[in-house]
Amino acid sequence: MNTILECKNLSKSFGTTKALDGVNLTIERGRIIGLLGPNGSGKTTFIKICNGLLTPTSGEIRINGFIPGVETKKIVSYLPEKNYLNDWMKVSQIIRFFQDFYADFSPEKAYDMLKRLNIDPNSRLKTLSKGTKEKVQLILVMSRAAELYLLDEPIGGVDPAARDYILDTIITNYNENAAVILSTHLISDIEKVLDDIVFLKEGQVVLNKTVDEIRDEYGKSVDALFREVFKC
Repeated sequence: MNTILECKNLSKSFGTTKALDGVNLTIERGRIIGLLGPNGSGKTTFIKICNGLLTPTSGEIRINGFIPGVETKKIVSYLPEKNYLNDWMKVSQIIRFFQDFYADFSPEKAYDMLKRLNIDPNSRLKTLSKGTKEKVQLILVMSRAAELYLLDEPIGGVDPAARDYILDTIITNYNENAAVILSTHLISDIEKVLDDIVFLKEGQVVLNKTVDEIRDEYGKSVDALFREVFKC
């Protein structure tokens, strides 16, 4: 397998609080990874470090051999947990912006997904519901031919009827040369699309296995094991 992301003893502190504490992790291409843990476990901090929005306090991280920065932004497609788009813009204007900004962005793919989700590209973001805005953000992220997708709560505000389509979109719009890291609390909804699981607890990796290994070794679903480990 070909490694896309590797971190060694990765730590991040905010004052006296350790958000990440000695994380060692290797992510291979062609895999969809569930980054799972309770609130405050370090998931968003890890994703932001991967995207170059935060710098580690100590340890190392490499994406395709590079420290997160200009080179990695060319191959990383990031969906943050909060809306970052300008409300005054039309969806079509944002698509043109992404097309100008990212060499690997496909407007054809974006418009196809908008049509499938019945989103009018001439609508201004301020007229859309919170869930529809999140769909637009995901469409923009998945319309790139990236090598690493970082998705922080991609279905958190989306209605259940659209979740299957969105998960199918994630599966079908990345290639085998890429990896997807997906963080969410809705484990039962995403379990069917995952290849690997990483459990984070208090900034540390407490479990890193394939979904098949979890079912074989524990005889449980990922959701059931998560509830046992974190006493949900």
